[in-house]
Amino acid sequence: MDNILEKVNSPEDLKKLKNKELNQLSGEIREFIINTVSETGGHLASNLGVVELSIALHKVFDTPKDKIIWDVGHQAYIHKLLTGRKEQLKTLRTFGGLSGFPKRCESVHDAFETGHSSTSISAALGYAKARDLAGDDYNVVAVIGDGSLTGGMAFEALNHAGDFPTRLIVILNDNNMSISRNVGGMARYLSRIRTVPAYFKLKARVQKTIMGIPVFGTAMFKSAEKLKNWFKYLLVPGIIFEELGFKYLGPIDGHNIENLEYVLKRAKSYNGYPVLIHVITKKGKGYERAEKEPSKYHGVNPFDIESGKSKQSSNGNGRSYSGIFGDWITEAAKKDERITAVTAAMPEGTGLNKFASVHKERFFDVGIAEQHAVTFCAGLASGGFKPYFAVYSTFLQRAYDQVIHDVCMQKLPVTFAIDRAGIVGADGETHHGVFDIAYLSHMPNIIIMSPKDGWELEQMLELTRELDMPCAVRYPRGCESSFDIPKTEVTFAKSELIKEGKDAVIIAEGKMVLTALKAAEMLMSKGIDTAVVNARFIKPLDEEMLQNAASTYKKIFTLEDGVRSGGMGSKILEFYNGNGIDADVTIFAYNDQFITHGETDELYKFVEMDFESIADKIEKAINSQERKEL
Repeated sequence: MDNILEKVNSPEDLKKLKNKELNQLSGEIREFIINTVSETGGHLASNLGVVELSIALHKVFDTPKDKIIWDVGHQAYIHKLLTGRKEQLKTLRTFGGLSGFPKRCESVHDAFETGHSSTSISAALGYAKARDLAGDDYNVVAVIGDGSLTGGMAFEALNHAGDFPTRLIVILNDNNMSISRNVGGMARYLSRIRTVPAYFKLKARVQKTIMGIPVFGTAMFKSAEKLKNWFKYLLVPGIIFEELGFKYLGPIDGHNIENLEYVLKRAKSYNGYPVLIHVITKKGKGYERAEKEPSKYHGVNPFDIESGKSKQSSNGNGRSYSGIFGDWITEAAKKDERITAVTAAMPEGTGLNKFASVHKERFFDVGIAEQHAVTFCAGLASGGFKPYFAVYSTFLQRAYDQVIHDVCMQKLPVTFAIDRAGIVGADGETHHGVFDIAYLSHMPNIIIMSPKDGWELEQMLELTRELDMPCAVRYPRGCESSFDIPKTEVTFAKSELIKEGKDAVIIAEGKMVLTALKAAEMLMSKGIDTAVVNARFIKPLDEEMLQNAASTYKKIFTLEDGVRSGGMGSKILEFYNGNGIDADVTIFAYNDQFITHGETDELYKFVEMDFESIADKIEKAINSQERKEL
């Protein structure tokens, strides 16, 4: 049997294939994706679930003229493969290789860049109105998952689109999953639609019968629209999409290419109002392990296909920061009945799955709805509880306004357990948690802490129980760093002197403390004795330490896993300037640019934030200062 995938290098090649060949192609693509992701890592289960849908979309529509916008975008590997990037997929998520998400700079077929959820319908509606205003003629398709549909922005866009007489197609890819199993009213509603086939069978039977009547069939069918709606409301509770102004088609089997083609072509024919196609797919389809455990195989490291085991060994001592947080909050809640835990559709990713099983009544998964999560926490705190919102740094920035108005302004004791702070690696620009210090530090009333290891994380979390005000504890992805130094108690607004020195001092936060120590060790071999301070608190800063540093050292260096503008170094400079203290401060942080994807070690070197680069810069700065003094 010929390998069809070898012949497919563009969407045009798909249009030449028959249904039997397309079905064979589906199997070949699944095998290709499994083999590729097992080597590169990436989002596996979500891509396996949209193989037929991706094929049908490119068979029916003509990209790049027609616009296909993928919500989140982690399910776009097949789209990339079908649009001329098959050979490049082996570089997926590697430094200098293909992004794991749609990127406009990669291909003209990538109509819109994504990485966070619930944005596709808004972008697609904007595209559609731009088309109408410009007098162009192309199709716009948004592909959104049922998990992303829990995000408030998706509902805002649906509400707006339903009020517009414009040609727009929204495909609801319903696999009953986001990263974890979906929760909430919309999930229950979609479940009812999936499990009430009577309406759809009856609708098809009635349409076929009426249309079969000679002469009068078409007219009778058109006049039967009200009767159809009566059946609809009788058998399917709350047809929300049609009430919002969409023509609803579905649900249909998302793994049947022939049916998908038929419905997509039908949707293209509707002009003047938006269409929503409800497609049922199976996340992880074609790889048994991913079908059984779609959450586990949502995002994976390189793995062995046969056993499913990761090929990567863990670093550190094996304790992940997420796991440390999850263990701490589970035990703390046994002693403190005020503690509640909130997640935005990521109980496993944030370490809260154990808490969810032990303290079910105090665990809340709000779905992909970070804005709601923050204000929900504010309500819990107002009612006398101590809520902990476990969230990735990059996702918390979606709730910026709620953190300011609903938490900080009211000085409510909500703790933000900020996971994946700093550079995170292969997911790239949309997932690096490099902005949280900058977007939180200017907010009144909030405490910001950054632990150098797991022990400090536990100590800081304990401290949040005592503080009756907003707190943020930021920690990186992966396993904790190992430090062969004595442990000192975490005291409010106090730093930790880890290494003494006489020539200069490095004030570092979190993960960068280990980088600072390694740089100091390298400098010592060159005759430069550098002190290292673990900041611990970014807000409030240890002002006594800063005053002593300015009077003791000629050069002060700050080191943080975040952006320069508005970061810890900037806050330290503001302190010195505001108090009239003469201090020579050099900030090591990320410049005004988005950081690409790749392994974290590669990225630190790329942006010159690895310990060798830091040591080299400090050496040059100190030598330059000595030359000036001479």
